[in-house]
Amino acid sequence: MKNNLTFSFYSSHHFINFNEVVFLFTKKCRKMTIYILLCTLLGILTIGSSSRVWALYKFNDAAYFIKRQAVFAFIGVFVMMMASKVDLMKLKAHNKGIYLACMASLVLVLIPGLGVQRNGSRSWFGVGSLLVQPSEFFKIAIILMCAQWLASRSRIKSFMKDLLMVAAMTLGGFLLILLQPDFGSGIVMVCSIVVMVLAADSPLSYFVRVGFLGILGFGALILSAPYRLARITSFIDPWQDPLGSGFQIIQSLFAIAPGGLLGKGFDASVQKHFYLPEPQTDFIFAIFAEEWGFIGCALLILLYILIIYEGVKIAKNSTNAYLAYVAIGIISLFAIQVLINLGVVVGLFPVTGITLPLFSYGGSSLVVMMGSLGLLMGIANHDSAA
Repeated sequence: MKNNLTFSFYSSHHFINFNEVVFLFTKKCRKMTIYILLCTLLGILTIGSSSRVWALYKFNDAAYFIKRQAVFAFIGVFVMMMASKVDLMKLKAHNKGIYLACMASLVLVLIPGLGVQRNGSRSWFGVGSLLVQPSEFFKIAIILMCAQWLASRSRIKSFMKDLLMVAAMTLGGFLLILLQPDFGSGIVMVCSIVVMVLAADSPLSYFVRVGFLGILGFGALILSAPYRLARITSFIDPWQDPLGSGFQIIQSLFAIAPGGLLGKGFDASVQKHFYLPEPQTDFIFAIFAEEWGFIGCALLILLYILIIYEGVKIAKNSTNAYLAYVAIGIISLFAIQVLINLGVVVGLFPVTGITLPLFSYGGSSLVVMMGSLGLLMGIANHDSAA
């Protein structure tokens, strides 16, 4: 054996190189893979710390959430590895079927008895604690469809001819997600499609007109639901209702402030002791800030920036228009979700219920996000092989 650091074992058809498994996919994606795995591992550790008290109280098992997230992480790595091998150019022929199947799942999840209701939202399929959120899959399906449509246009000249189909496909899914209701996921999806359209060099006047209509529409949606209006008012002044709509953001800020420069230390959070509700989910960054301080938060944000930077490089270097649009959609979906979650936790945005990618507790969101990042790596593989 020429290289002692290279290990392989024989399958029935071919040799599998151990180095390929360690570094996953290609040298081109090695940095991104390492960043993703570091972020996921750090998320698992933080979930273990933030959820320990709540898990012991609710399930009599302090490690309940960390064990489940670790299992989902292993599944996510496998899905990411498989997704990186997918030839999106061959899959392109099935985009319409994938989109229609995901749309059907958004309809079915609304039916009582089929969809599982949690915290006022009917957004999941599953039994017991094993749940799958169809809106997570629809986000990828709509990116594939919109990328295919935009790539078929050499230049965006007319809103009615070139962008109306994109708007219609996106609006259909957005309305179904809104009926669950899951306003946060819908906003993230719409914003990622907007970034894709911007990348298509669309006239700015389209966005001014559509943006104006969008603001009116969002305003109507907020006013139509009391809980959404309460989130807006609590965002403006959480102390108006400190034990109600403003409770989460107040407790989040109470967690962040004492963290200081270096934090209180791992597993030393006070706010996780029944002050911040379910701290392992949307507001996990607050517990991380309390335990690791400003420096820890800066390093975590840097990790996210590095992942986004690698994703932007893949999109920029892609020589195929369709693949470039898919890459833009996936990395913008990731970046927007990170931005909104962090903004909510520090009080810059109203509470939306959006998780922090690769970090918050949640099986379907973790697996789908890792799978989508795997597709992004697959684009880099395609370009390097071309």
